[in-house]
Amino acid sequence: MTHQTAIRFLLNGEEKTLTDVKATQTLLDYLRIEQRLTGTKEGCAEGDCGACTVLVGRLYNGALRYETVNACIRFLASLNGCHIVTIEHLSGPNGRLHPVQEAMVEHHGSQCGFCTPGFVMSLYALWMEKPEPTETEVETALQGNLCRCTGYEPIIKAAFAVNEYGTPAHDYLNAERENLLAQLSAIQPEGRIETGPADDRAILPHSAEDLAQVLADNPKATIVAGSTDVGLWVTKFMRPISPVVFVNHLEDLKAIETSEDALTIGAGVTYSECEAAISAAFPHLEEYWNRIAGWQVRNMGTIGGNIANGSPIGDTPPVLISLGAEVTLQSTKGQRTLPLEAFFIDYGKQDRAQEEFVASIRIPLPSEGQIDAAYKVSKRRDEDISAVAAGFSVVVENGKITSANLAFGGMAATPKRAAKAEAALVGNRWCSEAFEHAADAIAEDFTPLSDWRASADYRACVAGNLLRRFYLEHDNSQGSDADMPVRLAV
Repeated sequence: MTHQTAIRFLLNGEEKTLTDVKATQTLLDYLRIEQRLTGTKEGCAEGDCGACTVLVGRLYNGALRYETVNACIRFLASLNGCHIVTIEHLSGPNGRLHPVQEAMVEHHGSQCGFCTPGFVMSLYALWMEKPEPTETEVETALQGNLCRCTGYEPIIKAAFAVNEYGTPAHDYLNAERENLLAQLSAIQPEGRIETGPADDRAILPHSAEDLAQVLADNPKATIVAGSTDVGLWVTKFMRPISPVVFVNHLEDLKAIETSEDALTIGAGVTYSECEAAISAAFPHLEEYWNRIAGWQVRNMGTIGGNIANGSPIGDTPPVLISLGAEVTLQSTKGQRTLPLEAFFIDYGKQDRAQEEFVASIRIPLPSEGQIDAAYKVSKRRDEDISAVAAGFSVVVENGKITSANLAFGGMAATPKRAAKAEAALVGNRWCSEAFEHAADAIAEDFTPLSDWRASADYRACVAGNLLRRFYLEHDNSQGSDADMPVRLAV
């Protein structure tokens, strides 16, 4: 069968057609080395600092959606049919500064200047989406941008002042939205794309069914959705990952469906895309969701990828396990569904055959009497990997605990439930004594490791304290139980 061998996209105001694109070529290298668009900077090369931030416009549910992404870990081959916008494209006629740039200048939002293009692009995306942002929205938009000079205050002041210098309605990306939509629609592929040399091959399946066939033909292929983890395999570890199968463009993996009893999310749905649905169905996850990495990573990363990666410190598995989530796997043989907790077997080992891929995640909606919570402990509050993550779901009927799902990440080789702690709760009254016994029982459930994120003793102490915190935050009696002790980690 003949497949398309070139990728097509818009770069600022120009259409590009590239053949023989290496799977591991990053967008950042393409911009800086091949296009000499050096306003986009390389800082960390791992998606942490935001100096490489650019906008990527893509078709989503029939509309054109622009998002910030980290160019340093985004692979060029994954951008077929997209519009890439760099800092160079913001200047107006005769080189006039963009309103965001003017605001940054007037409010002294730049010192050394290295991180400034990334900040400008993040503020640009925010301004187009929310021209009158709240302080929280500004801070959220800047989670993925690090600056060591300004202290952020002048940058935040600039964010609030952008409308003094222009309005989003007159911005190029809004004024030309219909034309850009038509251009992108015209370059969408009609079939599979295979490009790159034999030792660095990129494959873009045309559908989930085609993906199943690609994996059947290439069982050792590396599946890449958001590349927020795999990108580091290339930029930091120089790991060969060919052939690479990109799936971020597959619309049939992007469904979000809410039924009477469950929320089902396609494996290709990004954190940003499902944020509204998650917050509506599980309000306790709203704050937790915004602590998953930074805005750029949430625009790229997928829940399916976070699960398939199998990391013991992934942010989503503990909370999803506590909610009784199920994962559906797909291959040319069909689909099979299993409890998410059963998917994780051992460190680096999941119950997934080489030719299978994660297709969707089903999360039961809360029942009457169900009390849920999610916690994340990390060295830095924003844009940091968990030392310990926890998801708790407890059902209370007539003052008695009838079921308890207590799941932790960072405490074992896999995300795992605390069976002994759960047993200490079930059948007992909702009271401080029951939760104290459960917190003590965590020591029987886990033997955590020490690493540079946290010591074993710290993790054990934090896990117990999170359970005590859960009780204190959800106890309605406000009686003497409110004096329940919280132990200090040393």
